[in-house]
Amino acid sequence: METYQSGRYRVEREGEYRYVIPRQGGMRTRGIILASSRIFEAVLKDGCVTQVANVAHLPGIVGDALAMPDIHSGYGFPIGGVAAFDADDGVVSPGGVGYDINCGVRLLASRLERDEIRDLLSDDLLDALFSAVPAGVGSKRKDLGISRDLMESCLVDGAAAAVEAGFGDPADLERIESQGRLEGADPGEVSSRAWQRGIVQLGTLGSGNHFVEVGFVERVLDQERASAFGLEAGQVTVMIHTGSRGFGHQVCEDAVSRLRNATWLKSLDLPDRQLCCAPIQSKMGRSYLAGMAAAANFAFANRQFITQKVREAFNRKVRGGGRDTTLDLVYDLTHNIAKFETHTIEGKGRRVLVHRKGATRSFPAGHAELTLPEFREHGHPVLVPGDMGRCSYVLAGLAQGEALSFCTSAHGAGRAMSRGKAKASTTAGKVLKELKRARVLVRSVSKSTIVEECPQAYKNVEDVVAVLERTGMARPVARLRPLLVVKG
Repeated sequence: METYQSGRYRVEREGEYRYVIPRQGGMRTRGIILASSRIFEAVLKDGCVTQVANVAHLPGIVGDALAMPDIHSGYGFPIGGVAAFDADDGVVSPGGVGYDINCGVRLLASRLERDEIRDLLSDDLLDALFSAVPAGVGSKRKDLGISRDLMESCLVDGAAAAVEAGFGDPADLERIESQGRLEGADPGEVSSRAWQRGIVQLGTLGSGNHFVEVGFVERVLDQERASAFGLEAGQVTVMIHTGSRGFGHQVCEDAVSRLRNATWLKSLDLPDRQLCCAPIQSKMGRSYLAGMAAAANFAFANRQFITQKVREAFNRKVRGGGRDTTLDLVYDLTHNIAKFETHTIEGKGRRVLVHRKGATRSFPAGHAELTLPEFREHGHPVLVPGDMGRCSYVLAGLAQGEALSFCTSAHGAGRAMSRGKAKASTTAGKVLKELKRARVLVRSVSKSTIVEECPQAYKNVEDVVAVLERTGMARPVARLRPLLVVKG
């Protein structure tokens, strides 16, 4: 058996894609990192092993502390971290959700082929999208007329509130995780500062790795599932990646400030203060969950507002010649969330609170939460964006994922270098030239973002998807290639 040492923790390799951190010190369970040997080499240098082991110290953890193959360092939990806690006796930790609550991704599919509109997939369309969707740090919009009443409806009802306000179609809701609404939201548990930050940011992208990307289906890898999802080779697609913006950040910041000073926390021997937490059934635990749900619903509504603006821009620039410019929603899912779910653990169904941070659910065919017939038959689409120069994937959840990862998949390629290292490695001019050679056009508010988000700053998504496929977590359905990218 191959063994490794990372800080004070020993790691044992079990099989080709499974790295186990045995119980050591105050760990209540094992840690498991699902990765290839190449990915794990980077993990050893990143400090992620310690973060996975730290999560295993939390009270009430059920099963193993897990990490997906897109793992990299985060706040408290690593990005790509997954952990489940007993719904009655476990804890909730804001660090296991992240600051961008319900940062998520949705995929739209057009009824047009790339070759039909090749000349229209140009700077003109890119500029229209850049104008339609405000992006960047602190970006705001005032043209939607978001009243306090509409904002409150979004916090309670999520995407449905946006649809009710005229942004999208009721049919969209069936193709959003949890129908675009997390139960238990209470706007009263959210600070006035969060309200101030959020009310001007509905319908905006934000900065960093958030994007609107026009691409196309480069290759279908599973024809039956692709057809069920409404995807075919050559088809033009749009992917939207954003979350709860300053609203969710404030909800997390407020919760961390409260929990760090909690008397209860001082009785725990936790190895990292960033793992501050509260019992799920305590007043503080319930308060955070109610605020988190409100932020999650904000994010669902945010992506719905953006979708409508993208549809309008696409229609203006692509219509004519009898073309059908409809953009159908394929799926929308979250990858920064804590959700109550029932999973089979040690042969019994058990209700747990699953924290997924930089990880996304991947429910298989037949799962009780899937309502659409095509999803019940094939599993729901799992969206794994890559970087802006290479490719992204659509996959489908598989039954093996229940035992492996609480029906969880990676959420993207995952960073391979920090933003600081990316800035030191290249320039915006070089990145734009390289992307142009790859036939990818980019618009961004900031040159800094272009450098920080350069393709080499990310793992190759092909490596991540290979781990998902070979471990049986998810099955590749289609590969998408970027053409036009809007960045914050």
